[in-house]
Amino acid sequence: MPDPQELRDLDLQIFSARWCSDCRRLDRWLEAQGLAFPVVDLEAQPEAAQRLEQETGKRAIPFVLVKGRRWVPGYHKDLPTRFDPDRFVLEVLAAAAD
Repeated sequence: MPDPQELRDLDLQIFSARWCSDCRRLDRWLEAQGLAFPVVDLEAQPEAAQRLEQETGKRAIPFVLVKGRRWVPGYHKDLPTRFDPDRFVLEVLAAAAD
């Protein structure tokens, strides 16, 4: 089982919106882990939403930008719970290692 604290010192930005339930789920999980990262509010910054779509081909959120160059979804649409914390940590760590 990966340790979420391994994310603590990584350069991460969370792309999200207040109306997004998956975004709120990720935010609650990060908060429960004692982790905080800069949040890019896509409602307030429509150019960020355009960047997300151009670089990922996706409009779904949340997405996490790792080291300013790798995108990781903050949701798992294939799961009934839509989020697996262990899987998320592994995905972010893999993106950071590239």
